[in-house]
Amino acid sequence: MAAGEQQSRQYLERHRLPELLHRLCALLLYHRPEKPREFLIQALERVKAGKRAEGEYPHLMDEANLGAMFELLDVVGQGHITPAQFREALKTLGLSTEDLQFEADANITLDVFKEEVKKKMLESWAVY
Repeated sequence: MAAGEQQSRQYLERHRLPELLHRLCALLLYHRPEKPREFLIQALERVKAGKRAEGEYPHLMDEANLGAMFELLDVVGQGHITPAQFREALKTLGLSTEDLQFEADANITLDVFKEEVKKKMLESWAVY
């Protein structure tokens, strides 16, 4: 690999630009705005405001989406899922599974699921 190409890759990785662009494209495809450029500018402004704790980060999953996802995981309708199911849900959403503090036999309720997913979403945007 040429030195210039290696430096370019390092630059992209250092600033986490591939992940950021992937997230922005996912937002575009999810919302499908009429004015995509304006939407992207607003999304980046929300990221900036979120870092300053002056607003919310952009998100793909709202309360209804999280509830639906939980219901899909809780196939028998027990009102809870396992930590393994929760970990897989985080992976599906492209969120970190590090630092999970659940015992193997813990029961994760809908409220805990929503709270923890939202927290992981915030952590994922905060790095930009």
